[in-house]
Amino acid sequence: MSDAIYLTKTVAFHTLGCKLNFAETSTIARQLADAGYQKVSFDESASIYIINTCSVTENANRECKLHVKRAAKANPEGLVAVIGCYAQLKPEEISSIPGVDLVLGAKEKFNILSYLDELEKSENRAEIHSCEIDEADFFVGSYSLGDRTRAFLKVQDGCDYKCTYCTIPLARGISRSATIDNVVANATQIAARGIKEIVLTGVNIGDYGKGEFGNKKHEHTFLDLISELDRVEGIERIRISSIEPNLLKDESIDLVSKSRSFVPHFHIPLQSGSDELLKKMKRRYQTNLYKNRMDKIRDVMPNAAIGVDVIVGFPGETEALFMKTYHFLNELPISYLHVFTYSERENTEAAEMPGAVPIPERKRRNKMLRILSEKKKMEFYRSQLGRHLSVLWEHENKNGLMYGFTENYIRVSKTFDERSVNQTESVILDKILEQGCVAIKERHFEAFLAKI
Repeated sequence: MSDAIYLTKTVAFHTLGCKLNFAETSTIARQLADAGYQKVSFDESASIYIINTCSVTENANRECKLHVKRAAKANPEGLVAVIGCYAQLKPEEISSIPGVDLVLGAKEKFNILSYLDELEKSENRAEIHSCEIDEADFFVGSYSLGDRTRAFLKVQDGCDYKCTYCTIPLARGISRSATIDNVVANATQIAARGIKEIVLTGVNIGDYGKGEFGNKKHEHTFLDLISELDRVEGIERIRISSIEPNLLKDESIDLVSKSRSFVPHFHIPLQSGSDELLKKMKRRYQTNLYKNRMDKIRDVMPNAAIGVDVIVGFPGETEALFMKTYHFLNELPISYLHVFTYSERENTEAAEMPGAVPIPERKRRNKMLRILSEKKKMEFYRSQLGRHLSVLWEHENKNGLMYGFTENYIRVSKTFDERSVNQTESVILDKILEQGCVAIKERHFEAFLAKI
C-alpha cells in the first residue's frame, strides 16, 4: 500500500471509563498516526472508529451501542472496532451489535494495526480476536496527550486482588508494572511537550513493582517509583491517582509531604465503613487502618485534599450498616467522595450473595452520600479561603472564564487570559474576584445543606 493511499485514512476515537483507558487510547492513536492515519473527531466521517470500553459501568452494553450508532451516523461505511475491558469480558455480545466490525481483547488491542489492512465492513457478526485473560501477562507503557495541561501516565496494569464485586482482574489480568526506566522515559517525553502535570494511573498502582510477563518478584516498590519521578525535570506537578489504603505506606506519604513535584492530593478507596462488609468484599484492610491513613496524611499535610471511593447497596448492607458508613465518612477529615451504586456483575462472588438491596434504596443511599460529599467539599474549600496556593490554568474558555486546580485540587476560576494558559500562578483563595485573587464557586453550598 502506497504512502499516498495511507494518508487518506482517518481514525476517530471515543474512550469510556478511567484515566488508564485514556492513556491507552492516546498511545494507540500515536501508533496509528505513525502508520499514516489522520485523527479526526468522533462525529466526523472517518475510515475507522475505535471505541475503548469500560466494564465498571452497569451500562457498558448500552453505552457501546450508543457510540456504534454515532459512528454509523457520521459514516455508514466506516469500520468500527471495539476494544478495552468490556471487549475482553463480552466479545460475543459485542460482536452481535449491528455496525461493529472488529472486537479486540486485552492482548490484541495494542496490535490493532495488524488487523486493519484486511478488515472489511461486516454484514453479520464482527471479527473477534480475544485472548484468554491469563495470556495478558505483559506490560505496554502508555500515556495520554492532547490536553496541554496534564497527562495520564500508566505505570501499572492488572490486579491480583479478588474483591467480590469486581470484574477488573477478569478484564485486565494479573498485576504487572513498567520498569522505572520506562516510566521515567515516558515522563521525560511528556515534559518535553510542555505539559506541566502528570497523573499516575493504573489498576492498582500501589502494587507497583511486579515485573513484566507475570514475574511475581518485587524488584522495585511504589516508593522507589515516586522517588525517581520526583527528580524528573520539567514536570511541575505529579498527582497520585487512586491507591489502596493498605498499600499507601507512611514512607510514601512522608515523601509527598516533602516533595518537589508531588502535590498534596490523595484518592483512597474505602468502599464501606463497615468492617463486616469490608470482609464480604474481600478488601485487604479494616476501618481502623483506613482512619490511620487519614490521620497520617493530615498530620504531615494538614491542607491535603483526600478523595474517597465508596459503594452503596452491596449485598447484605442493612440500613444500620449503611449508616455506619455514613457516620464513619462524616467523621473523617476527607474532601470529597466518589459514590458508586452497587450493580451485579456476572462471574463475581457478590452476584450470588444473599441480601440484595432494592434498587430504589440503593439510589437513596447514593443520594445521601452525594449530598455528604458536597458538604465535605465545601467545608474543605472554606478551610482554604485566604490561603496562598498555586493554580495551573487550563486552556478552555467558558463564557469568558478560565478554570484550573490548585495543588490540593480546588477548582477555581478567573477571567479568561490566553497568557495564563498552562501557566502556574500564585493566588489567594477568596470569594471576591479581583486581580491576584480567585473566586471559589460556593453558591450551591446552602442549598445542599438544606437537603440534609
